[in-house]
Amino acid sequence: MTGDETSLRARADAQGGVVLTAQALAGGWTRGRLSRFLTAEGWTRIRPGAWLVPGREAGWAELLWTHQLLRPELVVSHWSAAMLHGVEAGPPGEHPAAVPDFICPGSAAVKGATLHRLPLAPGEVTVVAGLRVTTVARTMADLLRAGPRDEALVAVDSALSWRHGRGSGPPGSRGRPLTTLDDIGRALTRAPSLRGAGTAAWWLAMADPRSGSPAETLARLRMNDAGLHPETQVMLVVPATGRRVYPDFLFRPQGLAVETEGYTWHGTRAQHQRDVIRFNDLAACREVRRILRFTSADVRHRPAMMIRDIRDALA
Repeated sequence: MTGDETSLRARADAQGGVVLTAQALAGGWTRGRLSRFLTAEGWTRIRPGAWLVPGREAGWAELLWTHQLLRPELVVSHWSAAMLHGVEAGPPGEHPAAVPDFICPGSAAVKGATLHRLPLAPGEVTVVAGLRVTTVARTMADLLRAGPRDEALVAVDSALSWRHGRGSGPPGSRGRPLTTLDDIGRALTRAPSLRGAGTAAWWLAMADPRSGSPAETLARLRMNDAGLHPETQVMLVVPATGRRVYPDFLFRPQGLAVETEGYTWHGTRAQHQRDVIRFNDLAACREVRRILRFTSADVRHRPAMMIRDIRDALA
């Protein structure tokens, strides 16, 4: 019996572009013929015993497939799971998931990946894009336990709100929350003795499902750290038109609205037009006497300047 090229490619396509040498041999290939075929067709060896179809780069998803195929007991977790669920975790190119994360209690080390030896209940595992992954609630609980705070809360706010969907999460998931505060809280209480559980519960209390972007989440945390506690995403009505507008932050007694720009640049005329209309609507609201706007770079890299400007405007 000889291996079939079409079946081999089909199997790889069903596994994120990855196929194992062991799978090919079980399918009837001989080692010599398989080696000649893979070399001639330009397949890439990702790891010993794992090959990637021609024309595809070994990105984070392909690495997850490779590790899980080689070690089926591994469950994708932490930042890798967050990416699979489509959770928004920061500006493009700055996602924390530089190294694949997996949970497997008691397993040996995994070369090229981070292994978390944590307890895992059957109900805390789901399947996303063919991979075994921790559920959204368990993923958020793990991020909160592990920290750092700001990155974890950016992810939690995304999972709780409408803004997620940049990753490869379930089809149709964009526009509705992936989980709830109660579900994350229950995931935390299932293992209250785990390191970081107490701090995680404290941080979870800082989450806000109304947050509209990572920059907004970070700005809220920066203000809270500075003792500033504005209303978030409060509904205001434009007197002349009756349109509703939701400022990112409102210091109502002082009439100060604070707006943060997300990571996506307003690069089209339509987006720019919507931005101008929103600004004018906000300025026309009776509750607003002044508006401050900050970029995502201000929030991330110049928070002291942002806080100083807000304090000056409130004085």
